[in-house]
Amino acid sequence: MEDWGPVFVSLVLFILLTPGLLFQVPGHSRCIEFGNFQTSGASILVHSVIYFCLIAILLIALNIHTYFGK
Repeated sequence: MEDWGPVFVSLVLFILLTPGLLFQVPGHSRCIEFGNFQTSGASILVHSVIYFCLIAILLIALNIHTYFGK
């Protein structure tokens, strides 16, 4: 059996935390901007740190696993 939990969690968080897609922290004119489809170096750094923290919490602390068997 293969563990698909980390793959699904990583994919969903990557899509949700893409800077500028749903929100951007920090924004160009405000602290948080929603749906502007733009990005900056600072927002990439902030979103990367948030992504890493959530991945660590979900995969290590909560021990999320998904198995697909035959």
